[in-house]
Amino acid sequence: MNTHNPDFVTVDMRGLKAALVAHAQARRESVSVLVRRAVARELGQAESLPPPITGFESIAPLRQSQIKLSIRLTTSEAERLAAGSRAAGLSRGAYLAGLIAGIPALTTGASRTELLSALTTSNAQLSSLSRNIHALTRLLTQSNVQKALVYRDMLDTLDADVHRHLTQAAALMADLRPRVSSAETTHRTIR
Repeated sequence: MNTHNPDFVTVDMRGLKAALVAHAQARRESVSVLVRRAVARELGQAESLPPPITGFESIAPLRQSQIKLSIRLTTSEAERLAAGSRAAGLSRGAYLAGLIAGIPALTTGASRTELLSALTTSNAQLSSLSRNIHALTRLLTQSNVQKALVYRDMLDTLDADVHRHLTQAAALMADLRPRVSSAETTHRTIR
């Protein structure tokens, strides 16, 4: 029997309920978690709550129907599940779904946050390269060869830089995607 007496508040959402529920489902969180985080942020107490969950859309299609599942774990297992989901920046449900789907970033112990950071850094470098090429093109159309020569080293390594970015991006994206499709996971579960 649950003897815990939580603090309840009833709120008239004035037409926002459907959007709130859809947003919580998309993030694979309960409405309560989402609302608590928003209220804590508004009260300036967001530092004490887990960060919002983003960037895990590849774990499972959002249009699939979802069910609530209750499982029994030892205290140690529950703590490891909570710690793993916090480290990945995911809800426990999304984290568990990612483990079931075999997402390498979750199953190998790699830091999902670090992988996303590396991909962001690589994208920023490629964006910088694009700006440099644009600047070089502008200088060449102005027949300003002297200033254009500054970009010569960049052109010498351009092919290798783009290839390195694409290789890194492909590897990082592969580590963030399920190894098996969600349909296969669902089919295996039902048997």
